[in-house]
Amino acid sequence: MISSLLTVLLVGVLGIIVLGVVLTVVGMAVGLASFLLFKVAPVVLIGYIVVRLLSPRRKRISDADRRWLES
Repeated sequence: MISSLLTVLLVGVLGIIVLGVVLTVVGMAVGLASFLLFKVAPVVLIGYIVVRLLSPRRKRISDADRRWLES
């Protein structure tokens, strides 16, 4: 009787520890995702837009490159 109670107590304590570790990992993943979404993504988006606006629309290739491509 006492051994079964101790077994249930041990399994319960181990379950709480495992649940705490899992929730910690999930919390860290959510925190990292929110950091990337709200801090990094806007900077990357603004940089991408600026680069796209400042780059030339059509890239011209030289005559030598054109001859090399066509041959």
